[in-house]
Amino acid sequence: MKAERMKTEDVLKRYAAGERTFAGINLNEANLSGADLSHADFSGGNLSVANLSGANLSETNLSRAKLNVAKLSGANLTNANLSEAILNVANLTLADLTHAELSQASLVRAELTRADLSSANLSNANLSGADLKDAKLRNANLTNANLSRADLKWIVLTGANLTGANLHGTDLSSADCSGADLSSTELRQSNLSRTNLRGVNLSGANLRWADLSGADLSGADLSGAKLSGATMTGANLSNANLIGTTLVHVDLTRANLIGADWVGADLSGATLTGAKLYDVPRFGVKTDGMICEWVDLSPIGDQSQIYRFSSEDTFFYAAPPTVRLIIDDRFNQDAHYALAVTYRQMAQHYHLTVNPPNIQVGRRRTTLTFELNHDRQLFLMCCVALFPFKDAPEVQQRTITLVKLLLSAELESRFGTLEWFQPFQTTLTQTLTQINEFKLSDASLTALSKIPFFQAPTKTSLINSSNQSLPLYSHPLFGKRMMALDPTGASIAPQSHSTYHLPPLVGLVSFIQGFHGG
Repeated sequence: MKAERMKTEDVLKRYAAGERTFAGINLNEANLSGADLSHADFSGGNLSVANLSGANLSETNLSRAKLNVAKLSGANLTNANLSEAILNVANLTLADLTHAELSQASLVRAELTRADLSSANLSNANLSGADLKDAKLRNANLTNANLSRADLKWIVLTGANLTGANLHGTDLSSADCSGADLSSTELRQSNLSRTNLRGVNLSGANLRWADLSGADLSGADLSGAKLSGATMTGANLSNANLIGTTLVHVDLTRANLIGADWVGADLSGATLTGAKLYDVPRFGVKTDGMICEWVDLSPIGDQSQIYRFSSEDTFFYAAPPTVRLIIDDRFNQDAHYALAVTYRQMAQHYHLTVNPPNIQVGRRRTTLTFELNHDRQLFLMCCVALFPFKDAPEVQQRTITLVKLLLSAELESRFGTLEWFQPFQTTLTQTLTQINEFKLSDASLTALSKIPFFQAPTKTSLINSSNQSLPLYSHPLFGKRMMALDPTGASIAPQSHSTYHLPPLVGLVSFIQGFHGG
């Protein structure tokens, strides 16, 4: 049944008399500019082409109302209910829609420049083709909203939730999206140039062919995101999470990737010339067909350390350099606490960067895996890793012997002048000095000696960045611990501490040859 048309003056009189219910009313083309209609109920009404500019519609119920081509510029719609309302091509310039309810509303090609929609609920709303230039949507809910082809230049979306939203072809250039949730969003062919995306959650987002040139993505989560064909020239991706990200044919020229983690990322066909790659993993990255002339490895990206690629480049590793320590005992809470405290004390005292190990606990054995950034850290780190354990002196002595062997005249006499080895000689010499400097306090050693886990037999091996393994040490009772216990459960020391032989020199040379520089 068609709603009866009511004259504008009658509505205003009835409102002034205290009436608030006008559900289903027909006010098509009515002139209510500047009117005070707050708290009124216009649900399901027809206000298409109505002039409501400057009107006070705060906390007004306009759910399911038709407001096509309505003039609402400068209107006060704070806390208004516009759920499922139809506002296609409506003019909401400078309108105040803070905390408004707009779920499932239709705002196709609506004019919302400089409107304030902070904390508004726009979940599942249709804003395709809308003009939201310079609008404010702080902490707004835009989950599953349709913003395809919308103009969002200079928009403020700080803290907004856009999970699952459709932003295909959207212009977000120079927008502020810091702290927003854009996970699983559709951003294909969108313009995000110079956009502030610091700390943004873009995990699983589709950014294929998007323009992110000059964008700030520092600290952003792009894990599992798809960026094939995207332009990211000069983008700031420092400390970003790029684990498992698809970066096929992405242009990363001069991009800042300092401290980023991209293990598992696909960089096939990507352009990386001039990128800042200090403290970026060089392993676990697919680089087939990658285009790169040089990269900046300086800590602050000032080009003081340039690495130039050659035809036989080995910049990227097959695997992370790793120290693997296996303890012939089960991990427990006491051991966990003592291990954490000891490593922390060592890191603070010796100014070392000791990342927590990956810990795998089996029924009878525990494996500690230390993944490093550079091969040159391997020999020093194996000593650091063993320090809490009873086997530490033996491992330390073996390491010192190996390093001295590598620095001895025998190496050159047997293998000749090894140019590839020259860069590692200084590092190995420094390693000898640092190993001899390490000491744990008597109190720490006493505390560790009371925990059986640290007295158990161990096995240590090193894995270089070419995925070559070097067995370094194995306690003679490793794997035989249960056979060497007295009736009280205490370990019986073997007659000779170890019969384990050092690796042959040819094996050491082969292991060192698998090192990567830089």
